[in-house]
Amino acid sequence: MPADFMESLAAAQLSAALAEHGMALRGGFRVTAADDLPDPAPGRQARALLLVGNVGGAMWPAFAAARDGGTGANPMDNWTRRVIDPIAGQVGALALYPFVGPPYFPFQRWAMRAEAVAPSPLMILIHPVHGLWHAYRAALVLADDCDLAPVPAAPIPCETCADRPCLRACPVAAFTATGFADRTCASHVDGPNGGDCREGGCLARRACPVGQDLAYPPAQMAFHMEAFLSRRR
Repeated sequence: MPADFMESLAAAQLSAALAEHGMALRGGFRVTAADDLPDPAPGRQARALLLVGNVGGAMWPAFAAARDGGTGANPMDNWTRRVIDPIAGQVGALALYPFVGPPYFPFQRWAMRAEAVAPSPLMILIHPVHGLWHAYRAALVLADDCDLAPVPAAPIPCETCADRPCLRACPVAAFTATGFADRTCASHVDGPNGGDCREGGCLARRACPVGQDLAYPPAQMAFHMEAFLSRRR
């Protein structure tokens, strides 16, 4: 029986190329016609999709050393494309990105097919080990029919978390049953009482007990918060 792709030599080589930039393979799945994905090349049908992302702060040093000097718009998106496009070319894949659109690709739905993640009360996918300290940066569409094992069952941490410290930690109760009040959040973070969130990252995200040892470094927290604010100013 063929080895699972995520344990194969090809995956190891791809993982090594991504690891140079602090990124990693985040699982994958076999493509169906219902996915309606573009083909990786003319005459080569899409057969598998692999997700690429980051866990913890591993990506930050590589990005911080190579970013656009702080002057370009969307520096992390631009850097991600500079890193991933050549790697995709090396393996004959088509790179797709969550920041390209509209229409935008359904990365969260893809992630729930690729590994054991589920929605959290903060609308961020929670991982049973990584907690909220991970993200998906790209997808690689392959023409090769990779042997991808089914996603193993794993407990969803939020289902057994009675205290919900994430919701209690938000000073303006921006996370509600009807969605995320982004304007309320941004107004607080950008105001005189928002320094802790602005400089140290979202208090609600930081309150989650899962994967706290993987929390992003302060500089990365501040970068993401500034990007959030800049889109709402």
